[in-house]
Amino acid sequence: MAQPRPLALVTGASAGIGAVFARRLAAAGHDLLLIARRRERLEQLARDIQTRHPVTAEALPADLAEEPGLKLVEDRILASPNLSLLVNNAGFGARGMFFDSPVEVQDRMHRLHILATLRLTHAALRVMRPRNRGAIINVSSLAAFFITPGHTSYSVTKGWINSFTEGLAKELKAAGSAVRVQALCPGFTYTEFHDVMGTDRGEVHPRLWMQPEAVVDASLKALRHGRVVVVPGRFYAAAAMLANALPRFVTRRLPSRPPGFYHQ
Repeated sequence: MAQPRPLALVTGASAGIGAVFARRLAAAGHDLLLIARRRERLEQLARDIQTRHPVTAEALPADLAEEPGLKLVEDRILASPNLSLLVNNAGFGARGMFFDSPVEVQDRMHRLHILATLRLTHAALRVMRPRNRGAIINVSSLAAFFITPGHTSYSVTKGWINSFTEGLAKELKAAGSAVRVQALCPGFTYTEFHDVMGTDRGEVHPRLWMQPEAVVDASLKALRHGRVVVVPGRFYAAAAMLANALPRFVTRRLPSRPPGFYHQ
């Protein structure tokens, strides 16, 4: 019997980095399960991919910040024995001080960045570990290395993703598992992410912007080499290295970065 094609599940797949991951993985021969809230854009992406590549692409609309949507995707993962790659990409940013922001927005961000990542990763590992193969990419952000006013919840939830992924990498290695995990930490990337937030792109020097294709290609290349924390772009990689090297009392005194310092 012919073996089923490997399945890749991508959250936040309707635009930006998630959509590029979907296209790159389809070109590499993966069937796709595409997750996002926007049904029409998700279904259009699935149709476009199936027109261009000999794979199946299923659109599954779901809100991962809400329990019914999260449980739906969690159950699909557990029922997918050919799952080879999970890309936890769904996320959003919110501008403003924590104490001035509606608590509902803060709660939703923590649910989406932390709880959804935790639950879907756990489900994926239950499928991948017995087969001793597969990979998980958790999309974080360069903001994980810098906590500044107006971005507290975004930075700390992305910082959690980094720590969580590094911890998983150590556990999998200790268990002798071949399953790989990665925290992808992009800097400024040309997507609609900043448009939704109302961020002025002119606040950032044009040379600092990266194309989403370059970010995804760097991630997939690093995954093949087993790198756990990946910061695409030389400038951003150097900034992250510096942030890790400096003592905390120094980084706490660094000036605020420009508004909208987010990956997508």
